[in-house]
Amino acid sequence: MPSTPRYAPFYLFMLMVVFSPLAIDIFLPAVPAMAEALTVDLASVQALVGLFVLSMGLGQLLAGPMADRYGRRPLAIGGILLYILSALMGALAFNIELLWISRLLQGLGTCAIIVAAFSGVRDSFPQDKLTALYSYLNGIICIVPALAPLLGSVLTLQWDWRANFVFMALYGAVAGWRIWHRLPETRPEKTQSHGALISWGRYAPILGHPVFQFFSIMNMLAMSLILAYVSYAPEVLMVEMAQSPMAFALWFGTNAVINISGAFVAPTVIARLGKRGGLALGVGLCLLAMVGWVMLRDWAHPLAFMAPVFASSIGFCFLLAISGGAALLPFGERAGTASALLVCIQMSGAALMIALAALLPLTAPLRLALLGALPLLWWGWSRYRGGYGRVCEAFS
Repeated sequence: MPSTPRYAPFYLFMLMVVFSPLAIDIFLPAVPAMAEALTVDLASVQALVGLFVLSMGLGQLLAGPMADRYGRRPLAIGGILLYILSALMGALAFNIELLWISRLLQGLGTCAIIVAAFSGVRDSFPQDKLTALYSYLNGIICIVPALAPLLGSVLTLQWDWRANFVFMALYGAVAGWRIWHRLPETRPEKTQSHGALISWGRYAPILGHPVFQFFSIMNMLAMSLILAYVSYAPEVLMVEMAQSPMAFALWFGTNAVINISGAFVAPTVIARLGKRGGLALGVGLCLLAMVGWVMLRDWAHPLAFMAPVFASSIGFCFLLAISGGAALLPFGERAGTASALLVCIQMSGAALMIALAALLPLTAPLRLALLGALPLLWWGWSRYRGGYGRVCEAFS
């Protein structure tokens, strides 16, 4: 029988969600230098993003049930330890294969931290606050891309690319110390934690729920668009458009500031428009980005690539603010498992979408344009097949 839960302060969850974007964004300005130092092509280094995301997503299938059975706190602490060790492994790697392994392990550690954070928020705060709180967490996540590439540029220029992985380990140690001392166990006593950790019976009721289906796929499509931008940006801006690492960091940071603003403004706009209106606005902004990438694809200027990114990033804020909370609302008694499935679909699905897009004989802007159209297509398909009425229950 779990002990009576204690409610955790929100700033601890803010510290926990930083682990993921830090691992993705800090080394991006060093991608060309890493390829040169390890004598591999750019695609091999770009794969570090996809491997991390794939591992982080698939790891949810185990991390979620573990959060419900063993609690949020031990999962978070274990994930942080694995994150630190894998970051140090990356710093010491002497070939690309060891870097790939370190990123797979780092993704597993990160997934444990994220599951603990999102299920902890679900435990600690009332349902009517979740949309705003998830949006604020997304805003915190977006602060890291504003600063991490700038920091990564400095670390790479001052030392070399390995310094970025050392910094990840240092952040893990400092944040982990605070979380160790301040994070209580928030798991509710009524949490379902019996049976096998991984079983179809545990996941089937969640996967079969039409509300979860709609919002988890919408989450995944939004994440696909943003992660594809992260994967393509170093090649497009630094290689094709000959931008310096510092200029790349400034463009990347500008988008992150826009993303931060969108994440913190989204709850207010959604409160005025309603969730259906906010969802329509998010889908519409992704569609606007698609048009921009198609129309500006032949203009060899960073703004031609980044202006549509700005629009899609704001749309991303609205889609995640609504979809993240709405997908979990029906599952209060097993929030850890539901959160795990949500992030698994979001991250691993996004990695798969990016991999499939890479197979198409298209330029990076046109691949992004294709991904930008998918939220509208998914919304339209849901309405066509008649399940959208059930989905609207989440808006009431």
